[in-house]
Amino acid sequence: MKKLWFKRKTYGWGWVPVSWEGWMVLAVYVAFMWKITRKIITQQYIETYSVGAFLISVLVMTTLLIAVCYLKGEKPKWMWGEKKDGTEK
Repeated sequence: MKKLWFKRKTYGWGWVPVSWEGWMVLAVYVAFMWKITRKIITQQYIETYSVGAFLISVLVMTTLLIAVCYLKGEKPKWMWGEKKDGTEK
């Protein structure tokens, strides 16, 4: 069995990091988002080019994050919590 970086959420759809590699991927994603957001906010004026570049950057980084979660995590599915016996619903 492969080492999981991300596990399915207990409720809803998605993943949560469960290893240091998963936390590192998430930290890099958050740091990049913070950096490009600060870059947009600190500009004197917002140009159409900068807004487009911002949106493309967010789309690319989010797609990469989802791809890493999918490749290094459990198969995603909608979860409704755990049954009383500890198994998935």
